[in-house]
Formats: sequence, structure tokens, C-alpha cells
Amino acid sequence: MAHLASRRTRALAVPVGLALTASLGFLPTATATAAPTGEQAAASVRTDGPKLSYVVNVRGGHGTVKNVKKAIAKAGGTVVIAYEQIGVIVVHSQNPAFGETIRRARGVESAGATRTNPIVPQATKDIGSIAEPLTAEQAAAAAAEAKAGEDPLEPLQWSLPAIKADKAHQKSLGSKKVTVAVIDTGVDDTHPDLAPNFDERASANCVSGAPDTTAGSWRPAAGESDHGTHVAGTIAAAKNGVGVTGVAPGVKVSGIKVSNPDGFFYTEAVVCGFLWAAEHGVEVTNNSYYTDPWLFNCKNDPDQGALVDALTRAVKYAERKGTVNVAAAGNSRHDLALDAIEDKTSPNDTEPVTRTIDPSACPDIPTMLPGVVTVSATGAKGLKSSYSNYGKGIIDVAAPGGDSTVYQTPEPPAVNGLILSTLPGGKFGYKAGTSMASPHAAGVVALIKSKHPYASPAAVKALLTLQADAKACGEPYDINGDGVIDAVCEGGKNYNGFYGAGVVDALDAVRW
Repeated sequence: MAHLASRRTRALAVPVGLALTASLGFLPTATATAAPTGEQAAASVRTDGPKLSYVVNVRGGHGTVKNVKKAIAKAGGTVVIAYEQIGVIVVHSQNPAFGETIRRARGVESAGATRTNPIVPQATKDIGSIAEPLTAEQAAAAAAEAKAGEDPLEPLQWSLPAIKADKAHQKSLGSKKVTVAVIDTGVDDTHPDLAPNFDERASANCVSGAPDTTAGSWRPAAGESDHGTHVAGTIAAAKNGVGVTGVAPGVKVSGIKVSNPDGFFYTEAVVCGFLWAAEHGVEVTNNSYYTDPWLFNCKNDPDQGALVDALTRAVKYAERKGTVNVAAAGNSRHDLALDAIEDKTSPNDTEPVTRTIDPSACPDIPTMLPGVVTVSATGAKGLKSSYSNYGKGIIDVAAPGGDSTVYQTPEPPAVNGLILSTLPGGKFGYKAGTSMASPHAAGVVALIKSKHPYASPAAVKALLTLQADAKACGEPYDINGDGVIDAVCEGGKNYNGFYGAGVVDALDAVRW
């Protein structure tokens, strides 16, 4: 079986010399004394600590931000960018006591380090999940099966008829006035299936926390993950007689790169991504990742709580500007409705520690933030994918994300239970994960927005859930048939922990 396209795990070897302590709470701090002021403060600030990135969240407008910037400088910080519209300032500092110090500054509501690994030059390497390549034989067989009006690889895309996208395309392909931003590892806009629909104006590289609009900056560099390009194809691969077909092949897609070369999605980059989308008229964002380095961010921790605060502000701002934000539920098989989950993977950029968390107090961000559409994954048989997170009250809708072909085998002519889509360099390949489910839902949202261009995000989300095909929990869930129940689905047919309001419906999106 191919590696699942996990938004939950990353393979990253951290050099011993760079490893910090496993918890930000144990970073070295200065002795607690009365806070010095003015030149005395600048002179006494330590600069011998690891260089970390911080988000500083302020209350108030321009005047407050201006005053906090002065406090940041006195505390040994350098401002990277200030997003005054949401009161979030991105800062770098080598003062080990920077977080503790700046939290005491007037006007600061919260502040925290976005990482536990110091900012160092990144070595480019592929950390993305491995795509299972499309073989020449499969491509030839698919092309022979393709009907009039179908792209040559469409017969292998079992996920399109699973959400009635094939029928929807007979009525509408979506509007060029709608853009879906892929906030991800970067998008190869030179791909022949993506180039016709690519929105360069709404694309940027946000890795540093500040947008870089240099031409092509949004693309994955050589050796970097192909994840974002795969996601983009699922949403909006053009219906142009080439390769695959997207769920909404008539809409625009943009790339907002937020993962660094080692594949980490840090808070400052993600905040930048949401703000860039919001300020450039993007109607939908797709978020097939979690924000590193914490799988779950506990609000009562001063650092992690600040990350939740910053991203909550960014997501709310984007929604106020008219953007619907769609996110993957995750691939850890967790019931996110439980009050206790064991997290063994955080922080994932240094040395993880084992901790037990309550997801209601320690959300997975951005997927568990208020207003975000949370998407679980289904396989070719329509069952919850073996890896997909779930949880009553957490999952909004379900969509095809693929699963092991052994567990859920598609009907011919499709031959693989994973999701086929675009890869950099004009290639195509298979991946699976809630990373692949979320763009199916984002594509349906784009079709709804195309049909109802003046609908608010709340109205669009309401239509998404009302149009979804309700799906009951079904028989006890034993996906591998070994006699052991693998997950428990709670709720009725119209709403439950596996499928939320149901599987997204592209045909209803263009009819209603």
C-alpha cells in the first residue's frame, strides 16, 4: 500500500546539536526581577539564546501596535511583520526570556514561540508523503475507457462519481470568478492541468510569515513536497483533454506556500496565508495540514495558547472578508470528541513528549477552530477511511480521501483505492488522507459559491451541510475484518461522528 498522505506525521531528523528541550516551558529564562525600562532594558537583554519566532497578539489598533513594537525592541525582538488588522505581530528573538518579558508589556494579550527548534538555514528535502505513481499501462487503459467529454484519466477517478461531480459537470464547471487558495506546501502552476486555472494574483510564499510575491515563489522547490500540487488538482484540474478532472474544473486555484523546506507549517506562515487569501478576494481556502509543532495546542500553555489566539484571529478575519475555510480532520484515527487523547508526537520539531490532552481545551489548529469546515475521509466503498479522525460535534462533512485498496476496492475501471491527482513536473499520482478529502469538499464549496456568488460564508456552509448526502453509522466498524472494532461511530443518520452531516454532493451544489 502507498504511504498515506498524512497531515499528521512528518519524518524529520533533527541534528543533535540543534535539539532543544522537549517543552517550551523548560527553555532557559532570565532570573525574575523588576522589569528594567528604556536604555537599561536594551542593555540588559540577553541575545545568547536560540533564535526563535514568536507571535505577539495585541488588543487595540494602530496606536497599541506601535507601542508594543517599542516594547518588542526593548525585549530583544525584531519585528518581521505586523498584521494590524488582526493585532498579530510576527517577531524573531534570541532572548531566552522574550516570551515571558513581552507578555508583561501593556497592550499584549498573549505571546508565544511558534517553534521549539531554532531558526536555522533549512536543508531542502522531501518530507511529503510518497505518491504512488500512475503507470503508463493504467493511463492507457483509462484513456481507452474515457467517454466523450471525459479527460483521459477520469475513468480512474472513482471519487468524482462518489460525490456526483461527474453529473455536476454536465450542468456547471464552476465560475472563473471563484478562487480556491491551496494553503499548503506550494503549487506547481506550470502543470498543464493547473496552468489554465491558476490565479497568480492570489498566490504567494508565506513561509517567513511575510508574503513574498516573487514570480514562482509559491511553487515547491526541487525535492520539496508534492502535497500542495496534488491537492490543487483535486480542486480545480482543468477539463481540457489532459490528465485528470477537478471537482470544480471551471474555478480558479491559487497557491499559498506555508511550509518550510523541511515541511513544517509554523503559525506565522499560516497566519500570513489566511491574511493573504482574505486580502486578495479568495472565496475558499483549503487547509490539509496541522500547524506545527504541536498536534494539539493547549490554551492554558502561554506559548501554545498564543498560537491558538493568533490563528483564531486570522481565520475569523478571513471569514469576515467572505472566505469559507475548509480543513482536513487528520489521519491519527482519533475520536476528537473524547475528553482525553494521548499525544506522543508533540513537539515534532525537536523531542516529542507523551502527554494526555483534552481536545476541547487543546484544539488541533486550524481544523478545530470555530467556523472552519472540518472534513473526514471516506474510501471507495463509502466507509470512513481507516486512518481518518472522527468525532461527533467535530466533523462537519465527509468526502473521498481514499483508503487501502485492500480495505476499500473501487469499482472498475478504477484500479486504485487512493486518490489520483496532479504532481509537479506535469506528472500524476495517487495519495490518500484527509488531506485528499478536504479538497473534494473545498471544490464543492467552490461550486456552491459559483452558483450563489453573493452568499455569505455562513450561508455557503449551511448549503454544504444541507446538500450533503446523509450517511448512517452502519455496521460496527471493523475496517480490516479482524473481528476487532476499530472505531465507534456515535449519532444518527442525519448527523454522526464519522460523516457529520453526510458526504458532500457536487450535483446539488450546482442545482440548488
